[in-house]
Amino acid sequence: MAPKFLVFRFPKRTSFDDLVECEEATPEVGRHDVPIKIRAVALNSRDLQVATGQYPFPVTDNLIPCSDGAGDIVAVGEGVGNLTQGDRVAISFNTRYFYGAQKSWLTCQGGYIDGPLAEYVVRPAASVVKVPTSARQSYAELASLVCAGVTAWNGLFGNVPPKPGQNVLVQGTGGVALTALAIAKAAGATTIVTSSSDAKLAAVKAKYSPDHCINYTEYPAYPAWADRALELVGEQGIDHIIKIGGVGTIEQTLRAIAYGGVISVIGYLAQYDAAKMPNVPLLALGKAAVVRGILIGPKYMLEDLVTFVDRVRLQLPVEKVFRFTREEVVAAYKELALGEGIGKICITLS
Repeated sequence: MAPKFLVFRFPKRTSFDDLVECEEATPEVGRHDVPIKIRAVALNSRDLQVATGQYPFPVTDNLIPCSDGAGDIVAVGEGVGNLTQGDRVAISFNTRYFYGAQKSWLTCQGGYIDGPLAEYVVRPAASVVKVPTSARQSYAELASLVCAGVTAWNGLFGNVPPKPGQNVLVQGTGGVALTALAIAKAAGATTIVTSSSDAKLAAVKAKYSPDHCINYTEYPAYPAWADRALELVGEQGIDHIIKIGGVGTIEQTLRAIAYGGVISVIGYLAQYDAAKMPNVPLLALGKAAVVRGILIGPKYMLEDLVTFVDRVRLQLPVEKVFRFTREEVVAAYKELALGEGIGKICITLS
């Protein structure tokens, strides 16, 4: 390992252009640690919020950004027995969250602790997941599993898993939505995607083959997109909904959900009129629905997901890849902020 390595930091967090390139000393490796050569990083909407000072949770000063990294182990600490040099690994989003419910944001990469946007990082061996040698996924695809993948997996399998033949609706065409779509299809579900863009829906239809697509702008008032979803699947409703849109879409979501169905709440940014807010508790009660907030997920879910995508040979929705230069990293942030593409935007180092 070289004595110096390239890393990007945000000394300020007012815009993407605050990003600076640094050359730093190689971190020390503890006896229970592994140094990792990063091969790919995936971006999330959270990274946009962190970079512009809009993230509502704690963020450290002079941060190395991003939360999703995959790479190769270049050495192991003397107390590490389950990993070896050369292993491909994905790094868990929260380095101290292994099972159960998340208790703190203070050990999450790219927020209160440094993220993986660097040539090398050192992490506790317990926080990384070894990728099977049989896995065909690229480093960019593996990186995309860390947040978007685990969030989708948690939404589908973290409570009441969908059964083959049930139906799953995903809102939007971003990384979480399309990863959930791919997983749900592989699990035998009937799948529906919603978007405001015919062009995006056409691209998703061509590449990921959902069973149905709904452009919700075609249903601006009653009857609305929930009615179209019920026309597609029948009056029994949607068994699982991956809810990206925030509170602005909650009424339609609860109208579309099946009795006893599961709504996994991922996003929170949609605009809404407080004066027109529905009685959400009553609507949820009337459907006996589970409305469940998803905060990524623990390490064991990343382990299960890595195993799953390997065994079913799942292609993950990596749509655009940028190089590991300051100019291209800033361009990647700006591309994500535009919101014009589908799937995941990644940065590769090899």
